[in-house]
Amino acid sequence: MKLLLIAVGQRLPAWADTAYEDYAKRFPPDLRLELKAVKTEARTTGKPVEALMAAEKTRIEAALPRGCRRVVLDEHGQRVTTAQLAERLAVWQRDGRDVALLVGGPDGLDQTLRDGADEKLRLSDLTLPHAFVRVMLAEALYRAWTLSIGHPYHRE
Repeated sequence: MKLLLIAVGQRLPAWADTAYEDYAKRFPPDLRLELKAVKTEARTTGKPVEALMAAEKTRIEAALPRGCRRVVLDEHGQRVTTAQLAERLAVWQRDGRDVALLVGGPDGLDQTLRDGADEKLRLSDLTLPHAFVRVMLAEALYRAWTLSIGHPYHRE
């Protein structure tokens, strides 16, 4: 099974790429974390926000594997603790489908993507820069996995 972080935005600081990769490489071969960055629609075109998000939606959908579970990261999503995320991860693993975690661009995700999600999760009550989101999500998933296997990385 793969965990696919599909995120709008391509250019992030080197520290964010390094930190993300540090967590991604820790996952076992049967539970890989993979990043698919999709292009942000240029905000200088004068197009309405809905048109910008629709263009990004098309790119996100092209990156989605067929039959995957879609999990949207959204400010209105459900709050989860590390233990709850570990439980979700276990459910996802039993299900066996790839899991696509969707992170929107500067204006968020198109409403149809949010409406079509299997799950909606909230990473934080704070508004976070995209670089932090990628790193925090990779770490949170890694921590959830270590908790589920009894690894000492996570401590209560």
